[in-house]
Amino acid sequence: MKEVVQKFEQTNVSSLKTLKEHLGKVRTGRANVSLLDGVMVDYYGTPTPIKQVANLSTPDARTIQVQAWEAGILPQVEKAIIGANLGLTPMNDGKLIRVPVPALNEERRKELVKQCKKMAEESKVVIRNHRREANETLKKQEKDKILSEDDVKRGEQEVQKKTDSAIAEVDKILADKEKEILTI
Repeated sequence: MKEVVQKFEQTNVSSLKTLKEHLGKVRTGRANVSLLDGVMVDYYGTPTPIKQVANLSTPDARTIQVQAWEAGILPQVEKAIIGANLGLTPMNDGKLIRVPVPALNEERRKELVKQCKKMAEESKVVIRNHRREANETLKKQEKDKILSEDDVKRGEQEVQKKTDSAIAEVDKILADKEKEILTI
């Protein structure tokens, strides 16, 4: 029973981590180096993550600064940022690239909040599916005479507690992201 509950808890942790990663990629109008996480630069014919060919920083709230380790690859870095379809326009001055992050209008902010709510709801569905799988595993173990009926009931209650806390955590993460998006 404990194994089933621990496995369920681990899947919840990974679901929450995935949600945080996805929400981290949602643009909030503030500069954040994680906006460029998915950008792949053509580095001598090999697609390479931007973090492996350049130093990323945020000198102010509206700018991401990209300092390539080799000056020769600045054009490829610039091309990769444009090609990533992030709605960002890099400015190359020959030494480093500045990526201004435009402010969001109210309509776009509301659209982003909807998008975040959808991601949160998908995470809740994943957590509930894991709950169902854990409960099915407990029932199967009861059927196979590995667990008693009382152990199954205790296990189901424990799984439900973990589900409730994971869903509350999803709601908290969503509320924080919503506040971040709507803050001007």
